[in-house]
Amino acid sequence: MACVYDFDKVIERRNTNSFKYDALADTFGRDDLYSLWVADMDFATPDFIRDALRERLNHPVLGYTKPYDSYWQSIIDWTRQHHDWTIEQEWIRYIPGIVKGIAMVLHAFTQAGDKVIIQTPVYHPFRLVPEGMGRVCVENPLRCCDGEHYRMDFDHLESIIDERCKVLILANPHNPIGIVWSREELRRLADIAHRHNIIVISDEIHCDMALYGNRHTPFATVSEAASRCSITFAAPTKTFNIAGLVSSYAIVPDERLREHFFSWMSASELDAPTLFAMVATEAAFTQGEPWREQMLRYVEQNVDFVADYMAEHHPQIRVIKPQASFLVWIDFSALGLSHAELVDFMVNRARLAMNDGAMFGKHGEQFMRMNVGLSRSVLQSALQQLSTAIATL
Repeated sequence: MACVYDFDKVIERRNTNSFKYDALADTFGRDDLYSLWVADMDFATPDFIRDALRERLNHPVLGYTKPYDSYWQSIIDWTRQHHDWTIEQEWIRYIPGIVKGIAMVLHAFTQAGDKVIIQTPVYHPFRLVPEGMGRVCVENPLRCCDGEHYRMDFDHLESIIDERCKVLILANPHNPIGIVWSREELRRLADIAHRHNIIVISDEIHCDMALYGNRHTPFATVSEAASRCSITFAAPTKTFNIAGLVSSYAIVPDERLREHFFSWMSASELDAPTLFAMVATEAAFTQGEPWREQMLRYVEQNVDFVADYMAEHHPQIRVIKPQASFLVWIDFSALGLSHAELVDFMVNRARLAMNDGAMFGKHGEQFMRMNVGLSRSVLQSALQQLSTAIATL
């Protein structure tokens, strides 16, 4: 009999050194908030992953561990089965987190003063990492066509490229808007990047969380040009709620890029996977499909719940339903508050901790990013608390 997982269960995460909960006071100035910000879910990490970790802990020695074949094969098989992409083991290397991976690519392929293109509004480390390393971020803002759907602006992209542009960081699927990019858009992006000798870092950490029948397309698969200019990052961490285990990996099909990047990582042992990252990854990718399917249906229902609630109680607030991930991009501009007032309102009157849209770029002002990877009862209470606060405006 198939296992039915309980996503309604409320799990207490405070006082576990959870960044999402125990860093509320440091980040927002108070801790009496509904925590709807950091991008991990409040669902229990699947039992088959925890069981695999416990089984390994039954051996009394936790020494240096070499990467083993079944770990690599689990990544290869999952990628082929879910994304129709046949990758070779030699194309894959462990990386100690995707944000760190971005920094490593910039170290390996760029110098101070080089330019990095980002497509705002976008995950804030795409800007913070290059700027912190002395690179120059150049924005290629997404175009909002009809108040709901976003597209890449290729004409603008072509206009900002010069000889100093070395890297473009792509969120695929997009964070925070949750866009599943079409093959045609990705192919056009690849043509431009390859023509200008730009490396595309494709962050595909949400690739296994496509919703509502949408299908993720790996950037490297859309054309020969994409395969030759891309470094893809992925991980089971978002999908299976194991972010604390840091189990990311890079896929580099092009031999020239691969040899340079992988040798650079190997020189400092930055590509050495941790023991528990390998155990968790293999368990997730060999046993995780039933859990993933049930989790995605629950997340879809939560997204629908937020959209329906706003439509009924606050129709002026625009909810952009994601095509992938458990993060919802919400436009609060109709409340008539300045962005600073909106941030203060959410924290000190609605008492909700959400991600300030401005952190994703200036085009995110008046927006908030809401994490709906939690039990529906808690989500409902949070929305009711928002309604109470809005009534006071």
